[in-house]
Amino acid sequence: MVKKIQFTETVLRDGQQSQIATRMSTAQMLPIIKTMDEAGFHALEMWGGATFDSCLRFLNEDPWERLRLIRQEVKQTKLQMLLRGQNLLGYKNYADDVVKAFVEKSIANGIDIIRVFDALNDSRNLITAIEATKEAGGHCQAAISYTTSEIHTVDYFVDLAKELASLGADSLCIKDMAGVLLPETGFELVSRIKDAVTLPLEVHTHATSGIAEMTYLKVAEAGADIIDTAISSFSGGTSQPATEAMNFALENLGYDTGLKMDKVAEIAEYFNPLRDEFRNEGLLNPKVKDTEPKTLIYQVPGGMLSNLLSQLKEQGLADRYEEVLAEVPKVRADLGYPPLVTPLSQMVGTQALMNVISGERYKLVPSEIKDYVRGLYGRSPVAITPEIRQLIIGDEAVMTERPADFLAPQLPEFEKAIAQYAKTEEDVLSYALFPQQATDFLGRKADKFYDVPVQNITVTLA
Repeated sequence: MVKKIQFTETVLRDGQQSQIATRMSTAQMLPIIKTMDEAGFHALEMWGGATFDSCLRFLNEDPWERLRLIRQEVKQTKLQMLLRGQNLLGYKNYADDVVKAFVEKSIANGIDIIRVFDALNDSRNLITAIEATKEAGGHCQAAISYTTSEIHTVDYFVDLAKELASLGADSLCIKDMAGVLLPETGFELVSRIKDAVTLPLEVHTHATSGIAEMTYLKVAEAGADIIDTAISSFSGGTSQPATEAMNFALENLGYDTGLKMDKVAEIAEYFNPLRDEFRNEGLLNPKVKDTEPKTLIYQVPGGMLSNLLSQLKEQGLADRYEEVLAEVPKVRADLGYPPLVTPLSQMVGTQALMNVISGERYKLVPSEIKDYVRGLYGRSPVAITPEIRQLIIGDEAVMTERPADFLAPQLPEFEKAIAQYAKTEEDVLSYALFPQQATDFLGRKADKFYDVPVQNITVTLA
């Protein structure tokens, strides 16, 4: 019996997000899309994550139009997006009506697979997105945010996989955003999830720490159905392992990948000059191609490492980098071991930075960390101790219910706020997620550049 494994190509989303801050334009993508469609990929990950924000903020593009244009070219391959559960593509919880509308419109405009995850692995924050995806006729892939800590054991993740399956997921993904899934642990985790759940299982990792290729070989051996890779032009370092290299390795081990390597070679030949352009413009920093084994020590995603270093350099404190890195796992333990994925990675990193720079732990606390401790992001993996809670929010109460249960419907208010420029429900949803960026973009689109500060939206508690 021939062993099979499929590939999801990430260059249009996570590959370019990891290496060039999602600055690839739709015009740069379109000439190669038909070839990508013919190459035999399981899916093209091409939307969600930071693509939406980048289109509006930096590229003067409508992200919905990008989706529609790519959908027109893709006839055989599934289009996939990444969604942060109740956070959608932003950094806070949205009301259920916004989540439902966004999911419905994503599928109506061309998305086939929605990969949903929650930064805390709080499954309550995934329920609405899972249900909305299925109701709209899409495929919902529920992702486990993989991390390591004293409580994040294989047993923990297997139980979580069973819980996500019970919520109606169509497939599962082990999402290793920091590139810390070790080969043997990956083998055990995939083996046990495949024994416990009958759903297809995909594995996503990053090459940051230098172990990703070894991990992919072991998870394939354990029965993973799909792996995420990036075409060689935008692979390695903070991105995924190279599509071509993984294909050759797996075919050599007897796997049928379904990839047409002549088409894959064409794709690489197309993206190589683009990579060089971004490198010459300075958007592709050579450091993102580096291997950083410290990721395995500090459990910090590659993008977070570079972000911390740049913040310290701006303040003339680059010499305290190691000190801040050593503080990150301590803050993470204090906060109940949240996985270091957006937005928690940024929040934990900022708190570690403040602890070191101020010289006193939790003397300065960002509002987002206070909201997290209040329970507004969801349930921390481990209960935060009363001592840390007192330091951060004093005697304030902590929410134990699903945070979105306290949010009244928001769409009518968003519709009213952007009525001057919104022509479609998609425009309203763009505004809901990124008010200032969408207002500026839609104002330019209407040939009436709008530079008045965006009005504040007051969220009414139900």
